[in-house]
Amino acid sequence: MAVRDPGEFSQYKGCVIPAEVAACAASWKPAAGTPAQAGAFARQVVAGCGPLPTADRAKNLLWAASRLAGWGMSVGLEPVPGVLLHPSVIERFTAHGPGLSGPARRTLRTNLRFIARRVVPHLDPAGAPLPRERAKAPYTRAEIAGFLALADAQPTPGRRARAAALLCLGAGAGLIRSDLRTARGTDICCRSGGVIVEVRGGRAPRAVPVLARYHAPLLEAAAFAGDSFLTGGTEPGRGNITNPLARSLAGGTGLPALDTSRLRATWLAETAALIGLPAFLRAAGISCCQRLGDITAGLDPAGGEQHAVTLLGGSTR
Repeated sequence: MAVRDPGEFSQYKGCVIPAEVAACAASWKPAAGTPAQAGAFARQVVAGCGPLPTADRAKNLLWAASRLAGWGMSVGLEPVPGVLLHPSVIERFTAHGPGLSGPARRTLRTNLRFIARRVVPHLDPAGAPLPRERAKAPYTRAEIAGFLALADAQPTPGRRARAAALLCLGAGAGLIRSDLRTARGTDICCRSGGVIVEVRGGRAPRAVPVLARYHAPLLEAAAFAGDSFLTGGTEPGRGNITNPLARSLAGGTGLPALDTSRLRATWLAETAALIGLPAFLRAAGISCCQRLGDITAGLDPAGGEQHAVTLLGGSTR
């Protein structure tokens, strides 16, 4: 790509650029100490971006491109679009370029990616949209009651205990995967005014209050299991044995398939309602919970375990 004359800022592919944008681009000068070639590179690539809405936008892009070119030349890169606007070069510059604050790095990367998409689109083709998995739909109270009835109708005490434990640990405490498979009868205890599941292994050891209506069947299952696994089996590293349990609870008029992910979603939905999360999100105008973890990470969970039992619906009183 040849270096364009500043006059070309006034028109691009038949689209007239606002006069103040063209004037800004034509009169722009790089910061003191910036190599002349870096300024020429900035004018070249911003001219290739096409129409821009405001003079400030043009100025920001020129600054970003000149900073990239100055850094690139300092490390021996040729100041041409095919080299400096490569995605890996932009990432290296914005991550490791000296003398830049955090906000400046983010702004530079956004602006440089914009220029690259306009000037050298073949180097960074648009990503194909990927499907986003939605949260599982929780079971209704009637469906959970149906599953518990099927668990109670199993032909042997062992199958009744294991099936009840699967339901109570999933819908009553939100356990899933290895936390669910490795829970033992001795991990269930009564304290702090409720029933607690001690999750001892996995990536997040914790104490989970069990929702009150699951207390009785879970305590019965724990008494039956003793030191053994609540959902059956003898080896901690065994395969997923919840599938046979789920199959044993299949059937019943109007009942959907049993899915441990939906059991956890049922617990999540019920506890979110108990702590007032929907009202909080609505009042805050938040539709995405991406930053809730950042917000709560520095908060001290007041009240301890007894408060958590009461707040999360696990109190027997």
